[in-house]
Amino acid sequence: ELPSGTNEHTKRTTMKKAIFPGSFDPFTLGHYDIVNRGLALFDEIIIGIGRNSTKKDTFPIREREEAIRKIFKDEPRIRVEIYDCLTVDFAKQHDAKFILRGIRCVEDFEYERNMAEANRQLGDLETIILYTHPEYAHISSTLVRDLYAYGKDVTAFVPNELR
Repeated sequence: ELPSGTNEHTKRTTMKKAIFPGSFDPFTLGHYDIVNRGLALFDEIIIGIGRNSTKKDTFPIREREEAIRKIFKDEPRIRVEIYDCLTVDFAKQHDAKFILRGIRCVEDFEYERNMAEANRQLGDLETIILYTHPEYAHISSTLVRDLYAYGKDVTAFVPNELR
């Protein structure tokens, strides 16, 4: 039930909603950590699995979507969706004013800074960056894909639901 004097429109327009975009091929413990920490900042987080025409997928996009849904099945403030447009347009479709991102190192910072400026200019979106916890800083989807391709154990790098 909504507080007195609050209507559904007010609730929708005052909610802090963020998009957490990525290819998530696969979704790692680093991603998981950023989303969980983001829940302290946002009322809702939409994990947007973007189609990237420049990358060759290791895991089918629908499989990634289902796996991430399974990871957060008990968290009603998280939604998972596939999108095939610019992130700013995806955010507008969902009335999101924020983009949530994580960075692991200096190289990530430069890339994310440039993307944040473009997203602010194109869609008046604020990018909130969380630093990856040190224990996850070495984990990337690329690392996990490489280990997976060579038949190595990836359980130390992905959430339990992906093991």
